[in-house]
Amino acid sequence: MKKALKGFLFFAMAILVLAGCSTKAPGSSEKSSGEKKVNEKLKIGLSVSTLNNPFFVTLKEGAEKEAKNQDVELIVVDAQNDSAKQVSDIEDLIQQGVDVLVVNPTDSSAVAAAIESANKADVPVITVDRSAEGGEVVSHIASDNVAGGQMAGDFILEKLGKKGKVVELEGIPGSSAARERGEGFHKSVDPESAIEVVAKQSADFDRAKGLSVMENILQANKDVQAVFAHNDEMALGALQALEAAGLKDVLVVGFDATDDAVKAVEEGKMAATVAQKPALIGEYGIGTAIKVAKGEKTEEFIPVELELIKK
Repeated sequence: MKKALKGFLFFAMAILVLAGCSTKAPGSSEKSSGEKKVNEKLKIGLSVSTLNNPFFVTLKEGAEKEAKNQDVELIVVDAQNDSAKQVSDIEDLIQQGVDVLVVNPTDSSAVAAAIESANKADVPVITVDRSAEGGEVVSHIASDNVAGGQMAGDFILEKLGKKGKVVELEGIPGSSAARERGEGFHKSVDPESAIEVVAKQSADFDRAKGLSVMENILQANKDVQAVFAHNDEMALGALQALEAAGLKDVLVVGFDATDDAVKAVEEGKMAATVAQKPALIGEYGIGTAIKVAKGEKTEEFIPVELELIKK
């Protein structure tokens, strides 16, 4: 009996020693810190500035389609054009353990704090359509907004014969898209001394605000001959204001080529829109996120081509 007891105690002590030598939990397997567990899906977070805009809805749908094709998990959050909410949303995505973040900033400056939080958590960040002014971003995917703004300006110059009064409706102050599209537009029209930008106001990329801002501008500028809006939603709002005022010969040029804007161009109501490809931007965002997660090298800037849509 004593021999049996001694044998049992020796066996038990041997098990304890072996267990103490191992830092792994029972059933676990060795893996590097950056390696996904077997059969565990890659998790990507997508923070969109607003889903109250057809352009960003299409971008989201492009991202969702590619995520499904690549069999990765995609979590989409809507900042509702609120920079504080976007920061909170991104912090929440980090807590949910996303492997890569794809961010479409509401405000290029305000989003920097959230990107820095992702950097501290070792979560790679990719920006789409709009850039960020702080934090480390591995890749930015967008159309060349400066070139697009210049494309719109050149079209207006051609149609007006390089003279006339023009209104510019700006996007959300602080967003890279608004800044860059405005920069390109003024590169085109400013050298022409016969072109006068009689009003330049923000309408926050919003159709209802485009309508109200344009109504106010028309009170002092009934003789305006063209409008350049930094996106189609504002352009369509401006078009409503012009039609209500009985001004049907004013050139209206937008940016994005949303379905409503393309239809307005085909019907001769809008003069033109600069076509981006939001579905492709969303698709590239997911594709690039997968490459980053695999440790593959990506370009710092991935351009998406532009096209001027006119009748």
